[in-house]
Amino acid sequence: MTPTDTYLAESQKILTTVAAQKDAIHQAADWFAETILKGKMVHVFGSGHSRMMTEEMWPRYGSFPGFNPIVELSLSFHNLVVGANGQRQAMFIENVPGLADRILRNFKLTSEDCALVISSSGTNIVPIEMAELFQKAGVKVVALITKEHSEASSSKRADGQKMQDFADLVLDTGAPKGDAMVAIEGMEQKVAPGSTLGGCLVINTIKAEVAQRLAAAGHPPLALAASCTLGSERAAEIFEAAYDEHSHRIAKYYRNVGVPSYVSEAEE
Repeated sequence: MTPTDTYLAESQKILTTVAAQKDAIHQAADWFAETILKGKMVHVFGSGHSRMMTEEMWPRYGSFPGFNPIVELSLSFHNLVVGANGQRQAMFIENVPGLADRILRNFKLTSEDCALVISSSGTNIVPIEMAELFQKAGVKVVALITKEHSEASSSKRADGQKMQDFADLVLDTGAPKGDAMVAIEGMEQKVAPGSTLGGCLVINTIKAEVAQRLAAAGHPPLALAASCTLGSERAAEIFEAAYDEHSHRIAKYYRNVGVPSYVSEAEE
């Protein structure tokens, strides 16, 4: 088999693993749709390369408002690689206790919210603490991990707990231990990871299921669309309306930051 053959064969295994999680995907979609219909948001967080999954959910073509992509650049700015703002620093910061609390201090969370937290290993401190803090706030947490890789990895937390220990529902990207899937003759290490593929499959199946639920409830979402599909005028109209909706939804999370619960609830 060529490397291409191997990667495609391993990718088919990932597709099979994701397909076997339909019930869990439907459950996540039920929770997320309920949150969005209530005018609240699904908070999506991933550090490192898991940041890509937050942007896959929203905003991009085929996605719609209702999701709050929390992207902390100090944890996910990779393209300089070394030097100032390099990858060494990002990987170090990813395991600094207390940073998750500083991030979430910017938002007034509610028990009607949901959260999707992504970490392939489920072992780095910041995403673990994000899931933990969401749960403490009464937010339902869906964790997206690579199960085989996480089970083979050690938590960076002193108590040994992993991200999935603070999740109401756990989804699996289906990638293998170590993530990389192709062995090359003459190389010690494998190449070509699979968690991004599996993660995108999970993200977009959830997205489609949520859209179906919103539409069935009489509130079809404003999905961003290319001008070649709807025409430039209609596509631009949807873009503006979708971004406005996002602004209105997210504004609620900033408005009452630091305000006692009894005051903010009365204002709602």
